[in-house]
Amino acid sequence: MSYSIAKSVTSMLIGAAIRDGYIASVDEQVTAYLPRLKGTAYDGATIRNLLQMASGVAWNESYTDPESDVAKAGAANGMVLVDYLGGLAREQNPGLSFNYNTGETNLVGSVLRAAIGNNASSYLEAKLWRPFMEHPATWSITENVELGGCCIHATLRDYARIGMFALSDGVLPDGTRVLPEGWMRDSTTPSAGYPGYGYLWWLREGGAYAGIGIFGQLIWVHPKDQVVIVTHSAWPAATGSEFSAHRWALVDALYAHVAGVD
Repeated sequence: MSYSIAKSVTSMLIGAAIRDGYIASVDEQVTAYLPRLKGTAYDGATIRNLLQMASGVAWNESYTDPESDVAKAGAANGMVLVDYLGGLAREQNPGLSFNYNTGETNLVGSVLRAAIGNNASSYLEAKLWRPFMEHPATWSITENVELGGCCIHATLRDYARIGMFALSDGVLPDGTRVLPEGWMRDSTTPSAGYPGYGYLWWLREGGAYAGIGIFGQLIWVHPKDQVVIVTHSAWPAATGSEFSAHRWALVDALYAHVAGVD
């Protein structure tokens, strides 16, 4: 299970939808695709704001608090999700501050489905999985639709191929361009709300970036040296500084070996 690595994949599918003409740009209003959110705290928020987790809407992502928003609605979807998020308050104007929010990445999935008029898994299959991947995969659903922020189930090698696809800026091995030119550059440009985050990608040192999931899942991409490193893990807790330190030490050691750097 990918956990939040799926967020980075959903981000790329938004890029594919822009290239295919289903979405004009990331600066379109969220309410243009989900009009039920008109009159809520999401009025004025753009797709870019959602991709950068900077909508300005209040959300508590604590995995240990049973009363947190993620505990109550982290797996919500469809109308249930829209109604829950529509009831939240705005803390500040969109685009100013980063706040990690799985609910909003599920909402990105709702925007995607509304734009393409299809489900996300079929779109992912057509754009990336069938032409490039080695093995079958599945995507968890709630309310009969995919979780935009979680839970693609795939093999380690195919997660690495997602990284290779990102490394190529969304061009398949046969030369077919799936993402808009420069999409991964834009996706990995620091946001105004937080310099360590782009369009649902975490930004790392030296121009590297990563899709990261709880319990130790990782796709790490280093464009300059053309390196992709992937881990599947089963940490005993969703997050933890000791586990994270071990994982990044592994990434650093593998990168040094592959790239021939100190």
